[in-house]
Amino acid sequence: MKRLIAVVFCGLFFATQAMAATAPVDEVRKANIFLTDFEKEVARADGTETRFFNKQEALSRVQRLAQQYPDDPAVQELVRRTKSALMRSKGNYIEITEEMLAYKNREATLREKLRQMNQTAWQELLAKTTPITTVFPAPVPEKSDLEQYYGKYILLPEVRYPENQFIGATGEFIHVGKPSSGYYFLSLEGRNWLGPYEAIRRYRSLVDSSLGDNLKFAVLGKITGLVMESPEAGREKHSPFVWGWVVQPEAIYAGDRVLAVYDAASETSGTFVGEDKVEEMKASWYSVKSIPDNVGPKELMEIFCTAIKEKNFALYKECIYPARSESEQGSSLLRYHWDLHQARFRDEYVYVVFDEPKITVLKGHDASNDLENFFLDDSQRATLDKINGEREEMAIVMSRAYDQNGKQRGSKNSHELRRKGNGRWYVNTYDVRF
Repeated sequence: MKRLIAVVFCGLFFATQAMAATAPVDEVRKANIFLTDFEKEVARADGTETRFFNKQEALSRVQRLAQQYPDDPAVQELVRRTKSALMRSKGNYIEITEEMLAYKNREATLREKLRQMNQTAWQELLAKTTPITTVFPAPVPEKSDLEQYYGKYILLPEVRYPENQFIGATGEFIHVGKPSSGYYFLSLEGRNWLGPYEAIRRYRSLVDSSLGDNLKFAVLGKITGLVMESPEAGREKHSPFVWGWVVQPEAIYAGDRVLAVYDAASETSGTFVGEDKVEEMKASWYSVKSIPDNVGPKELMEIFCTAIKEKNFALYKECIYPARSESEQGSSLLRYHWDLHQARFRDEYVYVVFDEPKITVLKGHDASNDLENFFLDDSQRATLDKINGEREEMAIVMSRAYDQNGKQRGSKNSHELRRKGNGRWYVNTYDVRF
């Protein structure tokens, strides 16, 4: 009898254990509902980190089941799906290779070469002109010999532009100094300032996008006169008039990296040291130098992206729909967005992947529309081509951008391309980020 009781007890024990290994169906069902909703949220996010409303509840329910019923196949499947959804919720990842970062290394090499050239040229220019470097107050005109200062070179080490720009009674200036040390009014009349300043902007655009906008300039110029101005007019309620030396700029040195000089014979009125050698220096690293006539929309977007990363402005411009740069404003916007793209590939992302294009016929007969073509003969198609005029197509290409750690930055972005007739594809929305 005792033996029988023991056998029955063991049977009940193992039966209880077997039942305990299986999670309650209702709990599995509820966990599956929240997990499914979480998976849908992850799919909609498409690699973008965002707030997931069902994430916490889904993870909590699956965790509880996994701890209590680790051997239940249904629970194990929930755990597998949860792991997958959780990883995808953190964003898309790829492996970033050295080849993907080659453009950064090339820019650093070019930047260093130009920095050395410009620093050497700056030191040589200072040695040649021997400018006044000590601060001296503006004299009182009727008590001083002003002629001894006219035509002399002076070095202004901290010129702030556009912060200290002002329009005075005698002209437009940048003020430098203070009452205790004397004022200098850097003249903005003519191209002496803007020529070199625009050359520095070209340097930033073509060589070194890290130079930035908020710069303190060292300016070498000649003293050309003495005027009384109110440099703080409009900023202070009672702005006094003070005497200050007028300085005509001849060279600007920015960020300890680039020297730009005024050149009256130049079309741009100013150049930076080494500007004539930049394209020659960069040419050897260009991986794409021309655009095939039969280029497809996806391939063109890849070329467009490469042109930006490799600082090939001519190729960048060649990618873009010509009508976008015909006006002066259009041409200016083209360069403005070039600079934005440069900054993004420096600070935000390093690699871009493009999807296959979706092509739509905007105007003219769509030869690829098999449903319509079933009902049309060659004569009718020719008539439609004549009526509708030259065919115009639009392609939409989606892009994903990845940062230096291989993580996707933001969501997908849409890029529009156009072509007319049998012509080449062009990028139309060149201003869209990747």
